[in-house]
Amino acid sequence: MGQFELYFRLGLNHILDLAGFDHILFVVVLCSLYSISDWKRIIILVTAFTIGHSVTLGLATFQLLNIDSSLIEFLIPVTICITAAGNILYPKASKGIQINYFFAIFFGLIHGLGFSNYLKALLGKEVSLLNPLFAFNIGLEAGQLLIVLFFLLFSLIPLKIFQLNQKQWTIIVSAIILGMAIMMMIDSKFW
Repeated sequence: MGQFELYFRLGLNHILDLAGFDHILFVVVLCSLYSISDWKRIIILVTAFTIGHSVTLGLATFQLLNIDSSLIEFLIPVTICITAAGNILYPKASKGIQINYFFAIFFGLIHGLGFSNYLKALLGKEVSLLNPLFAFNIGLEAGQLLIVLFFLLFSLIPLKIFQLNQKQWTIIVSAIILGMAIMMMIDSKFW
């Protein structure tokens, strides 16, 4: 197995690992405004998140940025809460540029710091960090797209079978995730 494939798989497995479900929750709540027919907008949204966290993941991996991990572990559920609350208050996706794109990029910066300790431990004494970092981020992106695809397919059940409209579904998903994120904030080591 080549280096690219190794780090791609590590990124993919890391995002799909249920032990790190906070990132999964963020991706789901971020995309809960959309239906499967909005797939192009969703890809842009998920890629914006990946770009955001790639920046800080790279800066932290190259040791140009160092922030206390307990603060990051607190801020990640804060980003989930803000996004979920925004969805509850404004549960309809607009046609133009919307605040979720800014959430994706800005909050991606915070989430990237959450991945940095994991990646630094994996990289160890790698001679070149750029290629593994790139492959890891591509793996994360692929994993996030799989999460979104699964969520959108699952969403067809309440939307088509139980006849919920998109607004109702967004509020339900966002409220559940908001509750989970509040519990994560309370349980964080930051306090």
